[in-house]
Amino acid sequence: MGAKKKVRTRKAPHKKAARRAPARHGHHKPANSNQPRLSSRPVWQGDLRLSLVSCPVGLFGATSKSGNISFHLLNPETNNRIRMIPTDPDTGPVERADLVKGYEISKNHYVVLDRDELDAVKLETTRTIDIERFVNADDIDRLYWNTPYYLLPNEKGGVEAYTVIREALKKANRFALGRVVMHGRERLVALEPRGKGILCYTLRMADEVVQPNDAFADIPNRKADPQMVDIALKIIEQQEGPFEPGKFADRYENALRDLIRRKERGERLVTAEPVADDNVIDLMAALKKSLKGGAGASGRRRKAG
Repeated sequence: MGAKKKVRTRKAPHKKAARRAPARHGHHKPANSNQPRLSSRPVWQGDLRLSLVSCPVGLFGATSKSGNISFHLLNPETNNRIRMIPTDPDTGPVERADLVKGYEISKNHYVVLDRDELDAVKLETTRTIDIERFVNADDIDRLYWNTPYYLLPNEKGGVEAYTVIREALKKANRFALGRVVMHGRERLVALEPRGKGILCYTLRMADEVVQPNDAFADIPNRKADPQMVDIALKIIEQQEGPFEPGKFADRYENALRDLIRRKERGERLVTAEPVADDNVIDLMAALKKSLKGGAGASGRRRKAG
């Protein structure tokens, strides 16, 4: 007998309207498009505030993983999807809604916090992005940049204040720093004016970043051979070009899609032979070989362009 196929559809439950109904933003791609598209709902909504000026805004993800391949865990005997059920090792399955949060202070000893206690320490930043400082973009180390979002006005009445803040940032040539609580954590954010809107980047806190001096401490202080550096520079010159992310594809993701399509068609798949490792010992020879090969590759790219 063939594998059991399951096709299930379910209507999304009706939800009550949020505090603010976010407006439709931009031109959304069709559902079957592989292009990333702006979500219809914000991941956070509240107010953007500069001193006494404020406007209602929403944060929308600037990146999307909707086109990525994801897998479900199945029981190979039935092809049923496995359900992850919270289980107490002593009493068995428990309802997720009945669970509480606990912080482990020592092995198997917890400080237990209920929902009311957690709500009592919520900060004002759960509802506002309060601008606290203005900085040069170059002053923010790239180690601290985290996730980009689009910050969009949530109500027509707030567009004027939003525009004023955006234009002030443009003319000052500064990024604004503020804070926001997302996913249960307070995050530092940087606001950048971009075109008609504002980009919002979450930034890592200082205690989340390992400093380079600590990470590189055990690397020996060794000088590079100047001749080798010159050859490496020539390789860089041959391969330099503009940043064009559209020309880079996720080869592993594409290979997975091809594998799935072939399996769906019932093809018999053959395991590829492992690629032999090419352990180069002579660094100078490797650089010279790369330089020669790089010239050909560069020439091919120029012809293709």
